[in-house]
Amino acid sequence: MKREDVPKVLEILKREFPKWNAPVVHMIAQHDKDPFRVLVCALLSTRTKDELTWRVCKRFFEKVKSPEDLIKLSEKEIEELIYPVGFYRVKAKQLKEIGKILIEKYGGKVPDTLEELLKLPGVGRKVANLVLSKGFNKPAIVVDVHVHRIVNRWCLVKTKTPEETERKLMEIVPKELWSDINYLLVAFGQTICLPRKPKCEECPVEKYCGKCL
Repeated sequence: MKREDVPKVLEILKREFPKWNAPVVHMIAQHDKDPFRVLVCALLSTRTKDELTWRVCKRFFEKVKSPEDLIKLSEKEIEELIYPVGFYRVKAKQLKEIGKILIEKYGGKVPDTLEELLKLPGVGRKVANLVLSKGFNKPAIVVDVHVHRIVNRWCLVKTKTPEETERKLMEIVPKELWSDINYLLVAFGQTICLPRKPKCEECPVEKYCGKCL
């Protein structure tokens, strides 16, 4: 894929996106534009399948609406709410600490800079960029396993790590399209451009794919 093809490919995927029954579609609909919800769900999603994350987030937010609600819960109660996401005991501890930090340092609000977000327990670049993009509508490229795999399969980049992919995409993709990358490619990767046996015959952008992987 040529870098000049990226805008039209993303436009095609955006048009096709509503047709895909991908877990990320439901998660975005439920939690987009709420920094706290995006932060919690992004943290819970690490090392956990999106289908499970969506169900757990839905249950979690029936009880927890804010950092204030969060710190009222014990770690054990948080564990019970987020079970069975991956590393749920570790994440319960992190969430409890995040709740305290948000109240004590940020007045109950989620910080809106990469630097401050990365200081929160359990928050790496993927989670922080997702909060910036979907919680604050700021330009940020979120690279997970789907994004990393697909853009390498397209031959758009040739990278070995998600962080390297993020840097390369920032050079290639127009800034106004950065926030579209993750949700479109995750849904695309969950339904069409699968890790094994991708459905090339159903792919709406197959003619642009370099098929490097």
